[in-house]
Amino acid sequence: MKKEYWFVVITYIAMQLSSIVGMPIFMLIGSLSGMPADELKVKAAAYWIVFSFLAALSLILILMRKDMRERIDTRNQASIPTSILWAIAGVFLALIAQSLAGSIEQMFGVKSESENTQNLISLIYEVPMVIFVTSVIGPILEEILFRKIIFGSLNKRFNFFISALISSVIFGLAHGELEHLLLYTAMGFTFAFLYAQTGRILVSMVAHIAMNTLVIILQVLYREDIEKILDTAQAFIGGLL
Repeated sequence: MKKEYWFVVITYIAMQLSSIVGMPIFMLIGSLSGMPADELKVKAAAYWIVFSFLAALSLILILMRKDMRERIDTRNQASIPTSILWAIAGVFLALIAQSLAGSIEQMFGVKSESENTQNLISLIYEVPMVIFVTSVIGPILEEILFRKIIFGSLNKRFNFFISALISSVIFGLAHGELEHLLLYTAMGFTFAFLYAQTGRILVSMVAHIAMNTLVIILQVLYREDIEKILDTAQAFIGGLL
C-alpha cells in the first residue's frame, strides 16, 4: 500500500480508540460547566464521537489529497448516468443483503437487534448532531478505508471475490459485534461490488450514506414499528430459506 494509505489506517484506528482519552476530558469539561451527573457520560460520549469523527475525516482528506489529485483513467469507470443508477440500486442491494444475512443469523439464534445501532440511537436522542456522524461521516470514512484502500489494494493482487471477502470481514470485525459478523460482511461485500462495478468510490459512498441515513431516520422516528416489520420480514425470508 501507499505510505499515505498506512497513515489513513493509523488515523482510523486512533479515532476508534481515542475515546479512552477523549471521553474523560469531555466529562471533566462537562462537570466544570455544571452538567448533571446522570447526563455527563452520555453527553461526553456523544460529543466525543462528533469531534473525533470530524477530526479524523479532516486529517484523512488531507492525507488523501495527493491521491485525489492523481489523474483517473475514466476508461475503467462507469458513465455518470450508470453510476447514479448503481448508487440508487446499491441502497436496495445493501438492504436486501442485510435482511438475508440477518435471517441467516436468526436461524442460528442470533438476535436481530444490533447493540451498536441501539447505542447510537440512544446518543442521537441526547445529541441530534450524532445523526450526521452515523449517516454521513462514518460511511465516508469506511468507504475510503475498507473499499478504496483495503479492497482496492487487495484487488490488485487477487480476484474480486477474495478481495471483497477479506476486506468485508475486516469491515465486519471493525464494528466489534462478532455475532453480527455475517451481516456486516454481507453489507461490505455489496459496497465492494458497487465500487468494482463502477470504478467510482463515490457510488459505494453514496449508497452507504443513503442506506445508513434511511435506517437511522426510520429507527429514530418509528423505532418500535420498524423492529416489528424487520422481525416479520426476516421470519418470512428465513422460512423461504
